[in-house]
Amino acid sequence: MYISQITISNFRNFKQSTIFLKDGLNVIIGHNNAGKTNLIKALSLILDQQSSKKLGVDDFNKNISLEELKEKAPKITITLTISESEDVNSDDLATVGNFLTKLASPYEAKLTYEYFLPDRETQKYTDALKHCSELKEAQNIIKHDFIRLYTYKIYGGDPTLQTSADSESLQKFDFQFLEAIRDVERDMFTGRNSLLKDVIDFFMDYKIKKDKSKDDATKKSEIKTLQVQFSNAAAQLIQNLQVRMAEGKNEILSYAKETGASFNKAVPDFEGSISEVEMYSALRLIVQYETGISIPATHNGLGYNNLIFMSLLLAKMQISSDGNYLGNNAKVFPVLAIEEPEAHLHPSMQYKFLKFLRTNQGVKKKARQIFVSTHSTHITSAVSLDEIACLHFENDQLTIGYPGKVFSDDDQGKKSKAYVQRFLDATKSDMLFAQKIILVEGIAEQLLIPVLAKYIPAFLEDNHIAVINIGGRYFDHFLKLFDTKSERSIPKKIACLTDRDPTRKGNNTNNKHKKCYPFEYLQNSNDYTYQNNASEKISSYQSHPNIRFFSQDETYGKTLEYDLALYNPSLELLLTDSISNKEELRSLMQKYTSENIDQFLNLLSTSDEKTRIRDGISSCNWQEESDKKKAFIAARYLNSIGKGENALELSYSLEKNLEREDCQDIVRVPDYIKNAINWLCQ
Repeated sequence: MYISQITISNFRNFKQSTIFLKDGLNVIIGHNNAGKTNLIKALSLILDQQSSKKLGVDDFNKNISLEELKEKAPKITITLTISESEDVNSDDLATVGNFLTKLASPYEAKLTYEYFLPDRETQKYTDALKHCSELKEAQNIIKHDFIRLYTYKIYGGDPTLQTSADSESLQKFDFQFLEAIRDVERDMFTGRNSLLKDVIDFFMDYKIKKDKSKDDATKKSEIKTLQVQFSNAAAQLIQNLQVRMAEGKNEILSYAKETGASFNKAVPDFEGSISEVEMYSALRLIVQYETGISIPATHNGLGYNNLIFMSLLLAKMQISSDGNYLGNNAKVFPVLAIEEPEAHLHPSMQYKFLKFLRTNQGVKKKARQIFVSTHSTHITSAVSLDEIACLHFENDQLTIGYPGKVFSDDDQGKKSKAYVQRFLDATKSDMLFAQKIILVEGIAEQLLIPVLAKYIPAFLEDNHIAVINIGGRYFDHFLKLFDTKSERSIPKKIACLTDRDPTRKGNNTNNKHKKCYPFEYLQNSNDYTYQNNASEKISSYQSHPNIRFFSQDETYGKTLEYDLALYNPSLELLLTDSISNKEELRSLMQKYTSENIDQFLNLLSTSDEKTRIRDGISSCNWQEESDKKKAFIAARYLNSIGKGENALELSYSLEKNLEREDCQDIVRVPDYIKNAINWLCQ
C-alpha cells in the first residue's frame, strides 16, 4: 500500500488542496514559503503517533473573511488516501482493514485528522464574535478565549461517519521526520542517545540473528549464552573495583559515620552490576580511516554527519518493522520524511544520497514511502519528472504542479517529456524553483539579461525571476511544464525571449532559407520569399494567461548582440577585449553623429560581406538616415564577436560600469527585453 493523496483544508497556507503522491519516492519542491514544510507537518499529524496533535491559532489558514469566522469556528481537516500498491504486503490489508472506503482491488482506505471546536462551545463562540467589526479582533478572541478549548480526532474510513481510528492500527505506521534544522551531534554520537542505543541493541549479535540456517530456539539459546558470558565478565569487573577500593571505601564511609548518616545499625556501602544496555553509554561513534587513524564523529563535517545520521535512522526503521524482534509491536508501514537533505552536502554527495534512498526504499524496503522536500536543483535533476510535485504559492493562492503529468500521451508528448527529462540538468532545474522565469535561447542572453535588467532599472532577484538557457529554440518542450491549459502544470509567468533572425530564399531556387540582415528583409519580394522566427510565436501567445513571447522589432531587429549595438551606436563600452575589428568599430561609433550615411559607408574597406552590408543599406527603403547608420554599426558589431566569450566579458564590463559613481556610460536596453521584464514584474 502507499499514500496516494493528501487533502488539506484550512491548514496554514493550504486553503483547500489535494496533493497526489506516488508509491516510493516523492520529491516536493517549490520556492520559499510555498508550503513544503507544511505538507510534511500535515502528514505527521496523522502518521506520527509520538508528536503532539494540538495546534495553535496561527496554524489556521489566514485567507478567511470576518463573515466566515462569525458564521462558524474554523476547523482544520487533513485526509490521507491509502491505496493498494503493486507490491503487495500481506500485513497491509490487515493494517487498514478498519479504514477501508473501497473494498474492490485496488482497495482504498482513508485516515482523517480534524482539529475543531466541540459542539458544546459553538454557541459561546458565536456570541463572542457577533459584535466583531474587524478580522484581527475576531482572531484575537479565538486565540485568547477559544483555542484552548479545541480538540482533535483521527477518523478511519469515510470521514463523514466520524468513526474513530483504532490506536492499535495507527501504531502500525512509523513516521520518521528529519527536520531541516537539526543537531545530529546531539542525536546520535553516544550510546546515551536512544536512537543509537536502539540500533546497537538490535544489531547486537546480528550474525546469529540473521542466520537463516538456525531456528528461533537455537538463536535465543546462543544469544543467551553470550549474555551470560558478558554478565560474568561484568561481575568480575565489579569485583575488581571492589578490591581496588577496599581501603578507600573505609575512608569514605568514615565520613558518613561522623556526619550521622550511619544510624540504627545501617551502614552505607557500594555494590553494582553492569548490563549490556548500560555499557552502550560507553560507546561513541568514530570515523576510522584507511591509514588506521580514527577521530570522533563530532570532528566530521556537518554534511558527512548528516549522512551517518540518516543511515542510523533507516536502521532504526528496519528495527521498528522487524516482526521477529518486536512481535505484534512491529511497524507495518515505515514512512521517512526528510527536509532539505542537501544541507551541507556537496552536489556529488547529493547524487550519492539519492541513490542511497532509492536502494533503501526500492530494494531493502526499510522505508515504504519517502518524502523529500528540497531546494536542490542537483536532486531534482537526478530524479524522474514523475517523482516531483511542485508547490507554487502566489497572491494567497496555492497550486500544485506535476511535471511528469503535463505531457500528452501521443508521440509528440512523449518526445517532449523525454527531451525535458534528458536536458533538465542542475542549471535548467532552477526553472522549477523560481517564481517567474525568462527562457532564453543561449549563453549570451543568460549572461547579459540579469545585468541589463539593472539598467532599466529592475532587479530580477527581488522579483524571484530566473533566467534559464534552454540551448536553442526548444521552447515548446519546456512550456508544457507551465502552460495553464493543463490542470497539472505549474502556473508561473514565463517570458520567452527569441531572436527575430530574419531569413530569405530565392523564389526561383530550391535552396533553404538563409539568414539576412534587417535592411535586406522584405526589400525585394519579386526575387525573394521572407520569414522571421518570432512572429508566429508572439501571435500565438499574445493572449495567453501566463506565457508570452518577446523579440526584437520586426523591421529593425535581428539578435540580442545586434540590438545592443542598434540601441547604443556610440557606446564604446560594448567593445570588449575579445572583439575583432575593434578599432574599425571604435571609429564608426565616434563618427556616428558627425558623418552622413554616404561618408559612413565609405569608411569600410572592401570584402564580400562588407560589400553586401554597404549595398543592402544603400538600396533599402528606410527613410531615416540614422536608422541606416545604426544598422551599419550593428551589422559590423555582430560580425565581429564570438558569442560566449564576448557575452562573458561584456557582462563584466556592464556590471563594473554600474559601480561607477558617475556611471557616464549609459546603456539603453532593447525594448523587447524591457517589455519582457516589465510584464513579469506586473
